[in-house]
Amino acid sequence: MKNVRTLVGLVAASVFVLACGGKENSSPAAGGSETQVTAAGSAAGSAAGAASAETVTPTGKTVVVELHSDEQGNYFKPNKFEVHRGDVIRFMLKSGVHNVHFLPDSNPGKVNLPPASDMLQLPDQTLDIPVNLAAGRYYFQCDPHAALGMIGHVEVER
Repeated sequence: MKNVRTLVGLVAASVFVLACGGKENSSPAAGGSETQVTAAGSAAGSAAGAASAETVTPTGKTVVVELHSDEQGNYFKPNKFEVHRGDVIRFMLKSGVHNVHFLPDSNPGKVNLPPASDMLQLPDQTLDIPVNLAAGRYYFQCDPHAALGMIGHVEVER
């Protein structure tokens, strides 16, 4: 009987720890609707990216990309643009519910890709991605709306 109580206690403690261990930074900061993601690397690119990661000097330039759902469809505005290392890409939700995903499959050989974002749900909510990617062309999409044409390309210049 003592072993059963011990086992039940351990299971209850495990459930409590798992239930209380939610995602870090899962809610927007008080008074704002900004979500920040750093381009720390995806599962596919993090091992290779760790070896080639270097410090990127911030430039202070922010490129704003709007995410829309309206009578014209689901789209990024602009859906093609250019940035430089050290810039920040700010994805800003205007309407609908969207995410941003730099898929490893659609960016073959690219490392240090940002992970797929959570869904942006509140108007003017933002997702900032610091550009620490190597020079080249990158594909990104909104996962729920990619088949409807919500895709984009960013050219990273040196």
